[in-house]
Amino acid sequence: QVQLVESGGGLVQPGGSLRLSCAASGRTFSNYAMAWFRRVPGKERDFVAGVSGSGDDTYYADFVKGRFTISRDNAKNMVYLQMNSLKPEDTAVYYCAAAIKLVDWDGPYTYWGQGTQVTVSS
Repeated sequence: QVQLVESGGGLVQPGGSLRLSCAASGRTFSNYAMAWFRRVPGKERDFVAGVSGSGDDTYYADFVKGRFTISRDNAKNMVYLQMNSLKPEDTAVYYCAAAIKLVDWDGPYTYWGQGTQVTVSS
C-alpha cells in the first residue's frame, strides 16, 4: 500500500515556475515507477511525466518537453515536478501516481494522490 500526497500548487503568472512535490508512504518506494498526470475539468486525465524506480529513466509528454522536469529522491520518498515557462493551458489539477510494475509510461498506475491545483493566469 502506498499513500501519495501532493503539494506545491498555486497561482502563477504566465512564464513563471512552480515545483510540485509528492510525498509517498511505504518502505519500498524505490520499487515504484512514479508519474505526474493532469486533468482539466471536462477533459480526460493526461500523462505529463514519468520516472523509473531508480530515477535513471524519465519520459515526458510532448507538450511539456523542455519545460518540465521530473525527479525523485528515494531517500526521502519524494517525487518532484519542476515546471518552468508555464502557460495558461498548463492550468489543471496535477496528480501524482505510482506503479509497482510499469507497463507503459501512461499507465496503468495503481496508486493516486488527491491532486493539487495549478493555475496559470495573469
